[in-house]
Amino acid sequence: MSSAISINRLGWQAFFQQQLHLEELEHASIARVCGHHRNGYLLHTIQGTLTLHANSALPEMTLGDWLLLDEQQHFVRLLERKSLFKRKAAGTRVTEQLIAANVDTLFIVCSLNQDFNLSRIERYLALAHEATVTPVVVLTKQDLCADVEDKRQAVQALDPFLQVETVNALDKDSCSSLLAYCGAGQTLSLLGSSGVGKSTLVNSLLGYDIQKTATIREDDSKGRHTTTARTMHFLPSGAVLIDTPGMRELQLTECETGVRQTFADIEQLAQQCRFNDCQHQSEPGCTIQQAIATGELEPRRLSNYLKLLAEQAHNSASLQQRHAQDRQFGRMVKTVSTVSRKLKKGY
Repeated sequence: MSSAISINRLGWQAFFQQQLHLEELEHASIARVCGHHRNGYLLHTIQGTLTLHANSALPEMTLGDWLLLDEQQHFVRLLERKSLFKRKAAGTRVTEQLIAANVDTLFIVCSLNQDFNLSRIERYLALAHEATVTPVVVLTKQDLCADVEDKRQAVQALDPFLQVETVNALDKDSCSSLLAYCGAGQTLSLLGSSGVGKSTLVNSLLGYDIQKTATIREDDSKGRHTTTARTMHFLPSGAVLIDTPGMRELQLTECETGVRQTFADIEQLAQQCRFNDCQHQSEPGCTIQQAIATGELEPRRLSNYLKLLAEQAHNSASLQQRHAQDRQFGRMVKTVSTVSRKLKKGY
């Protein structure tokens, strides 16, 4: 084990304390997942770090999860999550990937150079809203942008109550505005595309270099991907920071509530359409199309709203079908095993 760390420094909160029984308080150890490897999970406890080896009996866990261990450091149970980020696994696989758990504030990191993309920010906002986590959009590389305020206002227009910060991640003073979200006991997470400056931001918030960084490519002003694994850091302010590798693909699943909350303006307009089943295309009396015609609503925003709703519905249905097939296969295996045992006994 490595050096000990206090339970509060790990991000322990009353939400988790209330889940413990008296016997567990007396005999169980509390641990937090701070790393996930092929062979198991790396855990932080008040005594130090240890490895929980993977086995089929363990539930699927991710960075930020809290769990209980018995006196022999064996897994007892996973505590209820306060929040959970997940996505459809990248590629063609019909599986779900957990990203981070028990996060209080999500830093959605987007650079102000050629990588700036409002539709991508909306995608991350939907993820945050679905997880009931406070989103903060952090616009990096302001030193490389000639129209910082215009881009900041474009992001702010997505939601008048959205917190938007512009920083130069290389400048610690520039990043000081983010410290207001980094209170003791809070858990933060960074999400964003590859090369937007997340690793540089982590170094600035920590006050020293721990993450590898790379200069941007001169041909397209994009950063180079440097973080390859999800990592947990402890900020001087007392907050816990979970960094994740840049995501080239963030496919939403089971995220309808998050999408609708992200596009609350469109949802409100839709309630005023003449027809309840309006598809917001060319139907008469469509208030959304009227809003587009008057410039009140961007066509891009409507297009992304419809796209994300359809995407999460398709992925959710595919995953549900996969789960049903897995359950059916499990029952078949169990039946075959039972019959096989009976035949061996001569029944």
